[in-house]
Amino acid sequence: MAVKKLTILHSNDLHGDFLPKVTDGHETGGLARLAGYVKSVRSSEENVIYANAGDMFRGSIIDSEYLGLSTIDLMNHLAPDVTTVGNHEVDYGVAHLLFLEKCARFPIINANLFVTLNNARLFQPYLNIDIDGMRILFIGILTEEVIASTKTEKVIGTFIDTEEAAKEVGIICDNYRTKNTDMVVLLTHIGIEEDRVLAECLNPDWGVDLIIGGHSHTQMDEPEIINGIPIVQAGTGTGLIGRFDIEYDTELHKISSLNWRTVILDEAAAEPDEIMSELLNHYKGETDAKYKRIVTSFARKLTHPSRIQETEMGNLYSDLIQWESSFDIMMMGSGSIRKTELGPIVDYQSMVENTPYDDILWMLKVTGAQFRRMILHVLRDEAWEGHTEFYQYSKGVRIVYRKSTHALEEFKLNGSDITDDQEILIAIQNYHYNSFDEFLGVPLEEVKANMKPRVVATSVNNLVEEYFSTNQGLDAHVEGRLVILE
Repeated sequence: MAVKKLTILHSNDLHGDFLPKVTDGHETGGLARLAGYVKSVRSSEENVIYANAGDMFRGSIIDSEYLGLSTIDLMNHLAPDVTTVGNHEVDYGVAHLLFLEKCARFPIINANLFVTLNNARLFQPYLNIDIDGMRILFIGILTEEVIASTKTEKVIGTFIDTEEAAKEVGIICDNYRTKNTDMVVLLTHIGIEEDRVLAECLNPDWGVDLIIGGHSHTQMDEPEIINGIPIVQAGTGTGLIGRFDIEYDTELHKISSLNWRTVILDEAAAEPDEIMSELLNHYKGETDAKYKRIVTSFARKLTHPSRIQETEMGNLYSDLIQWESSFDIMMMGSGSIRKTELGPIVDYQSMVENTPYDDILWMLKVTGAQFRRMILHVLRDEAWEGHTEFYQYSKGVRIVYRKSTHALEEFKLNGSDITDDQEILIAIQNYHYNSFDEFLGVPLEEVKANMKPRVVATSVNNLVEEYFSTNQGLDAHVEGRLVILE
């Protein structure tokens, strides 16, 4: 048996997590340490591929201040062998993304973003990597949530159905997988739930060997095997990296041994890369001079530990946006709050990094019956299993939901039961407005019949900054606005 070794390292959802975290004097993560680990593995192992499964951008002032150009510069030094497009790669616009791709000295692949006028793909759909006589075919697949970020760009489309994406994989495999292809790897950014669906849809004859995913920020202890295909993800940020150690039988043309694990990127894993550290210090120095002014102070550190529960920061933000407003309920997207903790001292940089997706705020009128349908849709089973949109609610809301019966046991506003014919003014961010039907389960056209939706603020962060700067000692607690019963 002729065996060759291959190591595949992979990250996903870096989200601008460029700087290390220090806990009790110990450093974890940071782009410099990630670069140091990749460099050390490349020097110590025979055949190494480093892949990134999307969402390099957002989450850091270093990224947003330069509209992603700084991230591309840093990633050029990290030098991934292949990357795919994540949903946040389009946050600065598709045209800007295509510009950033021209600045990248590493390949970016995606099979299912296309121009609607002629079905021309925006990116190279696949990449063959030849290493030590082995040929690895990578195919990039993007999340359907890209639609929400490109509503205004009508010439851009994507396959929003996972089964259609699977057919596209089949087309690429039929056309570009040859007798010289040793492995096929899907580099996806669709979330663990959709990765499972995708794996089920794949024809074994297409020869897909691995799915390396992202988007749902799933931290795994071992691969999940669906339809004979291992699916993996490496959480989020730069504190972890996924690692495959593979033995490939070149006579039988198949994987003979496969081991996967995540590696914690701490001081024991690797030393920080010096050049990356210098690059980061340059960008950090530029942004610190502009963003390190104090905005407010909290009474204590506030937390946002999970997107699928009521949180302290969720209550704070939804309350301050609803404060002295013309609407009854603020529905703050849980994913709009990016940090797990903030305070007690809050500088401008931390404020912007915590809510980086600044957008306009819409007010809509819904009936009590429509609001009930919306809440039941948000709290459907998929909310607990994968990556759906979830919300934080302003004061006065009381929702008690039982998972086992899929029923609302309490449904109140300001202490009174919400009736079906009651009229309620809600506010949502533009991202959620653009995908109202999908995220909230009620047709937007149906809601528009109640009242023409109205823009009530052009910048959510303007509201946040003004409230922070005029209020000190802010505090918030989990109050039972949203209670989930097993």
